Amino acid sequence: MASDETTLVAEPEREKPAAEGAAPPNRAQALEAVLFAAGDPVRYDKLQRILGLHPDEIDAAANELQDALEARASALTLREVAGGLQLVTKPEYYAILEQLTAVLDNKLTTPTMETLSIIAYRQPITKAEIETIRGVRIEKSLARLIEYGLIEEAGRKQAIGRPILYATTDAFLEAFGLGSLDDLPALPSDQEAAEGLAPEQLDLIDAGELRGN
Repeated sequence: MASDETTLVAEPEREKPAAEGAAPPNRAQALEAVLFAAGDPVRYDKLQRILGLHPDEIDAAANELQDALEARASALTLREVAGGLQLVTKPEYYAILEQLTAVLDNKLTTPTMETLSIIAYRQPITKAEIETIRGVRIEKSLARLIEYGLIEEAGRKQAIGRPILYATTDAFLEAFGLGSLDDLPALPSDQEAAEGLAPEQLDLIDAGELRGN
């Protein structure tokens, strides 16, 4: 026999909204989360937008995070690079990580490194100007550097034919652990450079037969 009584079914419990005035997430932990998720360097202006912090608060958060990493003897550390911050492995672990990430075809050859060095110190620079300095054609080196994202087109030179200018990228700064191009090692003086040359090379320089001099 059916009952006339109405059966009451309890509603599932719902999550309660966070209480007003609750403490915001720890800024150092929030910074760590963003940098960990990003992997690549995150510029300061982007961190300010993501975290809703002022520039001085970003600096404070970075200091707090670095202190926390040191306190727990973390294998990670903060690095300022390419106009931003990045969470990276400490240098003492590089040898171990190289075994994980070593890929032979990703290593730059000597000619490619020479081309990259010229671009880094003389940028923006055209292909023809690089070839004049090196004395050889550089198509393969240039293509490899573009493929790796270490250099990019940086406009065109105001000259006949309007040749393409090349410059380094943020990926170059990241790869070599540089905060900016100002951190590039100083070039040797003419005297220091001459001290490393053989007598026959000095004779060529005096005779004006070495390109780029």
